[in-house]
Amino acid sequence: MGKLVPIVGIVLGLAVGLAGGMTLRPGDPGCAPEDTACLEAEAEAEALAEAEAKKAAEVPTEYTELKRQFVISLLQDQRVVALVVASIAVEVVEGTGTAVFAKEPKLRDAFLQVMFVHAQSGGFDGAFTTGPAMIDLKMRLKEAAAPILGDDLVDVLITEIVRQDL
Repeated sequence: MGKLVPIVGIVLGLAVGLAGGMTLRPGDPGCAPEDTACLEAEAEAEALAEAEAKKAAEVPTEYTELKRQFVISLLQDQRVVALVVASIAVEVVEGTGTAVFAKEPKLRDAFLQVMFVHAQSGGFDGAFTTGPAMIDLKMRLKEAAAPILGDDLVDVLITEIVRQDL
């Protein structure tokens, strides 16, 4: 019996260590190895982040917060079931912040179109703040802002976002 206690202790220690290692392993637990769409979104996000970091390092930038929040209604069976409220800022080349305010109505229109399409496709359902969902939304917002702001645009930032179920 005296020799059995150390063996049980070792086995128990190994089990706890294995469980802890699996729980704390690096990586996004939301992406399974066989989920190619999720893995592709992560790779695309990393490439986008590297490109943005390189561009930001080359040119001094400034941040311009759009004056009002965006309110997006989520419909189900012709009824509003929830509202998503978001605040957006635009990162632009330094000295071009006033151009953002001059073009704000066009930017708001483009951003609202993107967010309504995102809502209709289920982008604000469930865990909508997960990495791939937010990356997709940010990329679409940036694509919508690019023709309006041109080369002055560096990035689009979602500074606040919340969903209120009704």
